[in-house]
Parts: sequence; C-alpha cells; structure tokens
Amino acid sequence: MIPIDLTGKVALVTGVGDNESFAWFIAKALKAAGAKIVLACHPRMMGIVDSFLTRDQDAESRKLPYGDGELKVEKVFPCDASYDTMADVPDEVKNDRRYAKFSDFSIEGMIQAVGKEFGGIDILIHSIAFSREIMKKMVDTSRKGYMEALGISAYSLTSMLRAATPFMENRPGGASAVGLTYLGGERVVPYYGGGMSTAKAALQIDARQLAHNLGPKGIRVNLISAGPYASRAARSIRPDFDESIKYAAARSPLPRGIEPNEVADATVFLCSNMASAITAQILYVDCGYHAMAV
Repeated sequence: MIPIDLTGKVALVTGVGDNESFAWFIAKALKAAGAKIVLACHPRMMGIVDSFLTRDQDAESRKLPYGDGELKVEKVFPCDASYDTMADVPDEVKNDRRYAKFSDFSIEGMIQAVGKEFGGIDILIHSIAFSREIMKKMVDTSRKGYMEALGISAYSLTSMLRAATPFMENRPGGASAVGLTYLGGERVVPYYGGGMSTAKAALQIDARQLAHNLGPKGIRVNLISAGPYASRAARSIRPDFDESIKYAAARSPLPRGIEPNEVADATVFLCSNMASAITAQILYVDCGYHAMAV
C-alpha cells in the first residue's frame, strides 16, 4: 500500500463559502489525510461557514472520506481577496457593519496571521473566483467588471503566494499551492463571460510563472481544471446549470459528470510527496472532456 500522510502539515484552504463547494470537499480530504485545516473565507460568509462547521443538521456534510471522523478546523480567518492590504480598503467598506468587526481582512493580514499562529504553511488552496457580470457576453462586459473579475479571480493567487512565501519556503518535504481553474479559460464557454474567462486564462499563466519564481524555495504551484459541477454558486448564477453538466457528460470519454470528491482527491495527490516533482501543471479532472473537439 502506498499511503498519503499529511500529518502535521498546515493546510490553508481559501474560498470556502458553503458545504457543497470544491473547497469544502478539498478541506475534508486534506483533513482525512492528516493535515491541520485552516480556512479563510469572505468576511460576509464567516457566520455561514461557522454554522456549517457546527450545526447538527449539517453533520452529514462534515463526514470525512476514507474512514471515521468529521471535518474540524483549527481556525477560520476572514479574507476579502479584493484587497492586498488594509490600506487598499475604501472607507465605506471598513465602516460596513459586516466588515467593521474584523481588524484585518486583507490577503496580507490573513496570511500573516495564519503563518505566525501556526508557525508556517505547507499547503495553500486557492479556490476563489468572482465576476458580477459573468452572465454577460464579452462584448458587453464593462471595464470595471472585467478588472474586478481579473483581480479577485486571478491576481489574488499572486498576492497570496507573495505574502505566504516566508511561511512556505523550505518546508520539510516542500510546500504546495493548488488553485482551481476551468476550461472556460481556454475555450469559449457560453455564460462564462464578464471577464471570468480572461481571469482563468490569466490564472493559468500566472501559476506557471509563480511555479518558476518559487521553485527554488521549494514551493510547487499547480492548478486543477475541474469539469462543470452544480455547486450552490453555479446554480445561483445559472439555474439551468445542469444542462452544462449533461452537455459535457455526453461528449466526454468518461460519459458522466464529475463528483467534488474527485477534485478533492486529485488535490490531495498534488499536495503530497507523491507529486514532489510536479509543478507548473494543469491537471484536468473533467472525465476527459478537455480532449474533445465537440
């Protein structure tokens, strides 16, 4: 048997917003492998995430794969990926009651707090994407919407890794960063506009650049390109999202949709020593759909 043992590793999972997201399943899989789980979520989502972690009615969703136990996290930190530092936050946001109770919710502040409290970061999961104009065609996308999508969905990976480098460099066995992308960054996917397709394309070249920049420090950077999955976020944007899943499934070498645990398992592999020579890669977890020309 070849085991994957992440015991003692500190895993920072960003972008958790509910108990159906890829980030949630990734956190559970990393926990099942022995990692200490630290979450970072949007300030407006802190209460919601806490309820999913504690409510009896959500106990089933906390069950870990591959054995007994449930998802328990070390701590949840607020983070709005729009802001690198608190100096970037406009006054109207700082004074918003949903933000005001947190002294620091910037990327740098969150990373510093995690790194100092836990003595380092071995694994960083980037599961953050947002476009308020995602349903618009590219030709109808505003400059403001485009730049917002690019900053939150792509640049935030660079910002996080820049801040995290002092806590990730030269960790025993190396450190791993894994982000989530989508085929919409390479091909035209209807209803994936508003700058989001551009953001995913940027994320993909950024990840390769970062892998080159940070490799000498023992930090690997990879992406997983997941197939369409009807998360709460996807369904809220497009109620008929199941049609996208059916379309891809009918044309995939493995003629079915993906399951979130399959993305989680692939992530654990990329974070383990079994992937110690893998960096600057995009791993497609999409039943082979990316290979098709139809």
